[in-house]
Amino acid sequence: MSIDVSKLAGRPVIIGGGAAGLMTALQLAPEPVVLLSKSPLGAEASSMWAQGGLAAAVGDDDDPSLHLKDTLAAGAGLCDESAARRIIDAAPAAVERLAQLGVAFDRHADGRWRLGLEAAHSRKRIVHATGDGTGREIMRALIAAVRRCASVTMLEGVEARRLIVDDNAIQGVVAVRGDAALILATTRVVIATGGIGGLFLDSTNPTGCFGQGLALAARAGAVLSDLEFVQFHPTAFDGPSRPLPLLTEAIRGDGAVLIDETGTRFMADEPGAELAPRDVVARAVWRRRAQGHRVFLDARDKPGKDFAARYPVISAFCRMAGIDPARDPIPVRPAVHYHMGGIAVDAMGRSTVEGLWACGEASRTGLHGANRLASNSLMEAIVCAQWVAESVAGAPQRAGKPCAVAVIPPASDPSAVRPLLSHALGVMRERRTIAAAVSSLLPLAEQAGPAADPALVGLMIAVAAHAREESRGAHFRSDRPDTRTVAQPSSFTLPEAIAVARDIVEAEQTPFRSAVP
Repeated sequence: MSIDVSKLAGRPVIIGGGAAGLMTALQLAPEPVVLLSKSPLGAEASSMWAQGGLAAAVGDDDDPSLHLKDTLAAGAGLCDESAARRIIDAAPAAVERLAQLGVAFDRHADGRWRLGLEAAHSRKRIVHATGDGTGREIMRALIAAVRRCASVTMLEGVEARRLIVDDNAIQGVVAVRGDAALILATTRVVIATGGIGGLFLDSTNPTGCFGQGLALAARAGAVLSDLEFVQFHPTAFDGPSRPLPLLTEAIRGDGAVLIDETGTRFMADEPGAELAPRDVVARAVWRRRAQGHRVFLDARDKPGKDFAARYPVISAFCRMAGIDPARDPIPVRPAVHYHMGGIAVDAMGRSTVEGLWACGEASRTGLHGANRLASNSLMEAIVCAQWVAESVAGAPQRAGKPCAVAVIPPASDPSAVRPLLSHALGVMRERRTIAAAVSSLLPLAEQAGPAADPALVGLMIAVAAHAREESRGAHFRSDRPDTRTVAQPSSFTLPEAIAVARDIVEAEQTPFRSAVP
């Protein structure tokens, strides 16, 4: 079916069909908007795969101030406290809004929320749906609501390749559908493309999520912040399939423990044990594996026989692998799960480029700091979508300029980048390996081939990791294991990152050819 883009001119364009993009489109109603999704809605969205749920202080023994305290502690000194407080205070209303849209959250017989406990939370405050299918249920409801919403024009199978910018202001979007190029004239764009897990070999994210929104924003001139902070989930299923299936933290909240092949519970003496912050648990699992051990999640005692009822999705894929979680320990390993960094935005989701907003995992709001508190991400996407929509709707109308593009960039292919980032920017990092990755990524990023955009994002992450000469939250440098007294966010534009990368290569003065041994 052909698309008459002239009829869509001037409408806000939302790039991304996950929870953040869908919620922003709904919040903008009745203003007409265009929603771009490179695949069928939800097919490549990390939101669909989310098991944990939404963190919100809705329990009788809870309060947003306690939720904030836990968030700041997990963020290791890099949270923006005012931004975090504002988002967390709005979380209970966001849960109610989703319920109004038809999300069937788990409840007790008397109607109260059935709340779960996850790592580094001091209270049970995780709102779930269908046990471990929260993301799928939220996406079901949001997709249905968007399809009913007459003001949303959905362009599925359409991929944004570039933003058109003039004098630091958005003028349009260059997109592709099949072999046909589409130029959407607009002065308002929202990036809601999700995370970067697809840049790594081992990730719980869809392989199609590899930082495309960050590349769009970086090439448009936007500032990106805290890119070095990549969260590794400690309990991904250790098997041959990719992406790696996730074993939600809620299982440990129900009492499951981590053991090695000898049965030793190696987290028992750590503060918080299996419910320590994710970066602590991920490093413990990584170290145990590095010592030659295998690691397992042991749920035989707790939740035991109730496992299948509590976690039907996880139980199903375990059984496909020949494992009964009520009787067998489940093999696990760390895997890339969430990116705390992203496009730097203000309280209303505005980037440093006029007419460009970001929402969800692609944004850096200041909520997560150096380490995301479990289940704060879906909550952030839903909460911030309302403010982004208000800002987009209230933005002064600018006269657009004619959009002309000489060359349509090729489709991106991150396959050349994955081994480089996986080796240099894993759970444990060190200077020379990061510098080697910079040396390998720089020429890829400066070329015009399919690897260019993934390499560009990977390069900016590596430059930020090289610059942060300390260990903080999810960023651990084995050569710099101490944490500085004062935490400073890291921010780069693309030209700045390229210049730093060249300095790194020159300073190392080594003929690196590859970051992979």
